[in-house]
Amino acid sequence: MTNKQLQIGIIGLDTSHVPAFTELLNDPSHPYHIPGAQVIVAYPGGSEDFELSISRVAGYTDTLRDKFQVRIVESPEEVARSCDAILLESVDGRVHKDQFALIAPFGKPVFIDKPFTLSSADAEEMMRLAAEHEVRLMSTSALRYAEGLSEALAVHDKGAIIGMDVYGPMAIQPTQPGLFWYGIHTVEMLFAAMGKDCIQVTATTNEQHDLVVGEWADGRIGTLRGNRSGNNRFGALLHREQDTSFIDVYAHPKPYYASLMERVMKMFEGGEPAIDPEETIRVIRFIEAANESRETGRTVRL
Repeated sequence: MTNKQLQIGIIGLDTSHVPAFTELLNDPSHPYHIPGAQVIVAYPGGSEDFELSISRVAGYTDTLRDKFQVRIVESPEEVARSCDAILLESVDGRVHKDQFALIAPFGKPVFIDKPFTLSSADAEEMMRLAAEHEVRLMSTSALRYAEGLSEALAVHDKGAIIGMDVYGPMAIQPTQPGLFWYGIHTVEMLFAAMGKDCIQVTATTNEQHDLVVGEWADGRIGTLRGNRSGNNRFGALLHREQDTSFIDVYAHPKPYYASLMERVMKMFEGGEPAIDPEETIRVIRFIEAANESRETGRTVRL
């Protein structure tokens, strides 16, 4: 694949990542242009019962067709037949398992945008399908690869990471329960620093805020704070044995979706996914457990 221009297909034209990723790949004048691939085909999709999905489809379809000369097709399978690698961008996590089941038999590498899915059972089934069809599969929030976070994690002279406190906006969408809609961004940041071995979570919630406390197998504590009271910025405090540092995800001019696409392209070009499949499943299980704790007030084991 590395000796020719990769042809990329997109499934689901209902998120801002659709024009953002297409511009990164198709426009050589973009300051963070990623060479070696071009979006050539797309299936619009959209969920009729989800306003933030269906209301975006027509506009993003027009943009891809008219600005970037992307061919619009009638099914996910037609996308898979027509390209080398697939961006499954449908903003509605409920449809990801069924859409992936349609394209997995083609054996093309696939990136699935957040949320991977809305249950750990579905996450496990999707990873099983990927293994069965030898599909290289990756899913994450772009916040995992914010340059400010990556730089902080690359520091090696302040001791081991002993904890993390992450914050960000956490709007609630009924079709994507609890943390699945926006809380997943902070969960991904937390897992990027702390690893996948969280063993239990406890959530406190009211109309304005959520506070989720996770305990890891080695005793470390990580927290995430979801805001619904006006502060729409992401950030974190990263605690090491000899230091606590503030992570400003906005300090670097490179947008985090560009940093994400760089990792995705490495997989599309033949590399292994940047994230262990088991970690992706554990992210979804963490959110399931946090959502259960939001409802019951109890600590929930993972």
